[in-house]
Amino acid sequence: MSTSDERVLDNPARAALTGPHAHFAERRGRVLRYPVDVTPWLALPDEPDAEDWADVAALSGPGAEIPLLGFRDRVPDDWEITFHVDGVQMVDDGMAAAPDPEAILLGPADVPEMLDLVARTKPGPFLPRTVELGTYLGIRRNGALVAMAGERLHPPGWTEISAVCTDPSARGEGLAGRLIRAVAHGIRERGETPFLHTGAGNTTAIRLYESLGFRLRLDTAFLAARAPEHLTQTRSVAVS
Repeated sequence: MSTSDERVLDNPARAALTGPHAHFAERRGRVLRYPVDVTPWLALPDEPDAEDWADVAALSGPGAEIPLLGFRDRVPDDWEITFHVDGVQMVDDGMAAAPDPEAILLGPADVPEMLDLVARTKPGPFLPRTVELGTYLGIRRNGALVAMAGERLHPPGWTEISAVCTDPSARGEGLAGRLIRAVAHGIRERGETPFLHTGAGNTTAIRLYESLGFRLRLDTAFLAARAPEHLTQTRSVAVS
């Protein structure tokens, strides 16, 4: 069971980009984001004002579609919501984490196969540099990558498990659960606590996570919005 402060998970991208992942942060005013080839997560202040929204838009450009993962408030009237799915945030509540003898460490050389597996299974965003965010483990069969899971957001004291996916040819073998336990073992070894996100309607995944020892912490949302076409440039982008 977690002894870490759960409040940092209310705005996990901001906690990560001002903490262990600060070296990834691109900043404009009070708005932070990861590089676009790492992950779509963007971090707003807890109570964004009009200038913050102008900075969000300026980071991506006029008319751009911007992911606002975990955002539950209203977007400005001149923004168009283009995608909205309810989600959940779950935290480790006594999982039996353990290394897996078949799991292998994945790295930059494996990215083409990882991207191919993600394209076939659609676990959520995984980009060419996502592997840089933390440890990724996979299982191969006859040389082919058939399952993987890894680490994404890293707020202080916590690490998000993400990109959990299994090729259809290997489903039903419990590979996802094994890899989640193995990734969680590494997180625990650092003295941190695993957490994760999934869609509220993904009942199969939620049942798996609950069976592994995760509990629901927070109802959240995954949405995207289109920035206005006309922007006022006020600040330049800074990279930490």
